Amino acid sequence: MTETLVFGRNGQLGQSMAACSHHYPELQLKFASRNECDFTDLDSILRIIDNEEPDAIVNTAAYTAVDLAETNSDIAKLVNCEAVRTIALAAAKRSLPVVHISTDYVFDGQGAFPYRETDKVGPLGIYGQTKLAGEIALSSVTDAHLIFRTAWGYSPYGDNFLKTIMRLLSTKNEIAVVDDQTGCPTSFLDLAAAILNILPAITRPGFDKFGTYHLCSDAPMTWYQFSMKIQAEASRILGDSWSGTECKIKPVTSESFQQPASRPVNSVMATDKFKACFGFGLPAFRQSLITTLTKLSEGQDHA
Repeated sequence: MTETLVFGRNGQLGQSMAACSHHYPELQLKFASRNECDFTDLDSILRIIDNEEPDAIVNTAAYTAVDLAETNSDIAKLVNCEAVRTIALAAAKRSLPVVHISTDYVFDGQGAFPYRETDKVGPLGIYGQTKLAGEIALSSVTDAHLIFRTAWGYSPYGDNFLKTIMRLLSTKNEIAVVDDQTGCPTSFLDLAAAILNILPAITRPGFDKFGTYHLCSDAPMTWYQFSMKIQAEASRILGDSWSGTECKIKPVTSESFQQPASRPVNSVMATDKFKACFGFGLPAFRQSLITTLTKLSEGQDHA
């Protein structure tokens, strides 16, 4: 039985891991929410690790408000970097492996091809800078780490692009969506299952696959294209009674939205390294999208 402490219980990925956990009876997961462990209080991180004495740690918690980070840089740094460093130090002291979630925003988006783990990083904003600082803090403290960079996450849980688009489609006659940023929309249910699948292995003696990996879908598209796919599949699943079928989606440029933080134009990431090392990848994008929309249609919509 692998006892794992998961930080970030109430986030999209934390909730997705909880939802998938019954498929992995060999794992015992202890979830820590913000009420139990506030990442702005570093001592609380140490206390809960001491109390739980886990075999492994998964950190899904982060300050993810990309635009607010521009004015709340101190909090973003505390949560995305200093809290990660604290986890790393506590884990290293106990010889525990750490799984940490990072982001495509560590890249500047100017590359013409899918980014590989060895490509130069260059985050454009405070969010990406603090997430990169968290990666560096973790990897400099302990070798026993897995950093998974993911992108454009969606799920039935929390606030995300898919759920926002579904709401807008059902309440508006026309919406505008950015069509000049390209990434890989990734189901956090898929990401959760991938993490749970490898957890037993990372605590075994001789595990030699620690490092940084890109773990996202293999379906690059723009936000506009993602919205069109959401509308098409939702219309098929929900039927004629769903009002979102008639809403027009208009492609626009990023300049149409005045946002404090710059976004990468191209944040497509190659996942070859993960597949080669672990022997599997995430499911096909369309099936993952259908799964999430089906859960939402069944009432599995969680804030």
